[in-house]
Amino acid sequence: MSEPEVFLRKLTRREFRERMQGGELKACILPVAAIEQHLEHLAMEHDWRSVCQVADSVAGRLRPHVLVAEGVMAGISEHHMRHPGTLSLQPGTFLAVLADLIDSVVRAGFKNVLVLNGHGGNMAACHATWDQFLRRYPVNLQFVSYWDVLTESDAKELLKSGHRLPDDLPGHAQEFETGIALAAFPENVREETRTDQPDSSPSVATAQRGQVFLERIVERVTNYLGEMIEGKRVARTPPFFP
Repeated sequence: MSEPEVFLRKLTRREFRERMQGGELKACILPVAAIEQHLEHLAMEHDWRSVCQVADSVAGRLRPHVLVAEGVMAGISEHHMRHPGTLSLQPGTFLAVLADLIDSVVRAGFKNVLVLNGHGGNMAACHATWDQFLRRYPVNLQFVSYWDVLTESDAKELLKSGHRLPDDLPGHAQEFETGIALAAFPENVREETRTDQPDSSPSVATAQRGQVFLERIVERVTNYLGEMIEGKRVARTPPFFP
């Protein structure tokens, strides 16, 4: 017998309805990221691929109670647009689409919604408006970037090129992200250019350390979402104007 599906897009409407009405589904992960340049050696899908890798693994660990709902691959990437091929959404567009996705899964019945972020450029817009999202959606709605669960101690232990947060962890296409790609989807790493570019930090990345990072991220995000489901981590609705 196959295991319960973790991707919402793979379900039929009957399968979703039965799992939701039967009380099996407890939480939804909404991954958000970007499609943008990642130096000369990483595929542009890196942010999206990495956040979905984490979301998939977390949902698998919490199976059958969690679904992953991928709705939008592009993010706020204007600061990368000098490199052709990058896709970027205006902050207002990104927030409007995110609001529609949250609205969709809340209306579907989810009471716990984790927006799992994989791109630094999305953070400022979300943090600046999150209190408005909390007022609009009366559920346990939380936003976290997957690297937020890592610490300076993790960086000092596992990074050879530096341990500053956020400069080296997560950085951008440097040792941390390159290590994750080498561990999880090495076909996205162009070895011929990884060590032949001005930024030398990608050259010291290894699949082994990338795998350790991934294992720690998945374990901690799993604990984070598990606490949401158990009611131990609850987003409080900010007060309304009297």
